[in-house]
Amino acid sequence: MSRRHQLILGSALVLALGLLGLYLLSRAQPYQETVEHGPAPEAQANPYLAAEHFLRQQGLRVQRVDDLQVLSTLPSAGQTLLLLGDRQRMRPRQVARLRAWAAKGGHLVFVAERLWDEDEGKSGDLLLDSLGLQQYQSDDIDEPEGGIEEPTPAADDATAKAYPELTQLYLENEQAPAYFSFDTGFHLYDAQNRAHAWANSAAATHLVQLYHGDGLISVLSDSWIWQNDRIADYDNAWLLWYLSQDSAVTLLYHADRDNLFSLLLRYFPQALLALALLVGLGLWRVGMREGPLQAPASPNRRQLQEHLRGSADFLLRRCGQHSLLQGLQQDIQRRARRRHPGFERLGVTEQWQVLGRLTRLPSRAISQAMRPLPKQRLPAVEFTRQVAHLQTLRNAL
Repeated sequence: MSRRHQLILGSALVLALGLLGLYLLSRAQPYQETVEHGPAPEAQANPYLAAEHFLRQQGLRVQRVDDLQVLSTLPSAGQTLLLLGDRQRMRPRQVARLRAWAAKGGHLVFVAERLWDEDEGKSGDLLLDSLGLQQYQSDDIDEPEGGIEEPTPAADDATAKAYPELTQLYLENEQAPAYFSFDTGFHLYDAQNRAHAWANSAAATHLVQLYHGDGLISVLSDSWIWQNDRIADYDNAWLLWYLSQDSAVTLLYHADRDNLFSLLLRYFPQALLALALLVGLGLWRVGMREGPLQAPASPNRRQLQEHLRGSADFLLRRCGQHSLLQGLQQDIQRRARRRHPGFERLGVTEQWQVLGRLTRLPSRAISQAMRPLPKQRLPAVEFTRQVAHLQTLRNAL
């Protein structure tokens, strides 16, 4: 193929590819796709992050604290304290400090945590019990308590038609109520009739307000309406603004700070495991013997003599010298009775004479072996000599 033909073929191929590209571009249609990556890490770590931003957008000064130590520097007048964290470990002294802070003009907002126990006469929620408020499950209420009146919703009001699943709050000079999505499974009961305002669903009360000294206390059946995924529903955000309007806001997520061990266990479990293994290895190393272990003797090398020696040492430690010597003397007397009937009825002198005739041993050896034993412990040499005399006499019978 000539150079001219190659040039023509290449030009035709480029032209075909260009036409194919123009055709594909004319058929392609642009589109947009939204990829959901879920909540940001800040929102996952802080369930009330949206509530904080909302309050700041309303021009309120908001701060977030971690424990009740802030009460020592937090003024009461013009302040709203939102106590939304777990209070299971709250102490009576902390409860007294919170009530004293509210009595000086502060506004305390907290969540009822535990149900009322009729048998014990308390719920275990120290702050709730101190105010005479009780929390029940809505299913346990036979009929609506006094003050709970189910309104008749307007026929064209879609939000009102959703009632009784929603909680309503009526305000003066307002024609329509505000609606909130409290959990209808819980009900607040004012046992001492101190409340001056409340918000109800069809058969339960979810918000109670009462005066306390110069201040105000608001109790909620739950605070989930202000979490990131629900604060935009209905009038939930408006209620947060309404309770904290014209004041600075302090958000408290924990009534007491987590201790060091719980924080390490939550964020550094691998480090704690490594530390535990290191401590275990250190204790094992310290407890090791300094020298090599002595291997036990092989059973094949043990002989009858070793067993007899071990048994004798054991009897000597447990029973003493007198028991061993008396055993030898009794064995000699048993052998003499077999060889000389009536031996046991003879006197001591006659018995020694009979033993002399039977063993052909001198009377001195017999008397030294069969003499009564002294009460005191014999020296090792004397004990060995006495055992040898007795064994000689026994072997001769």
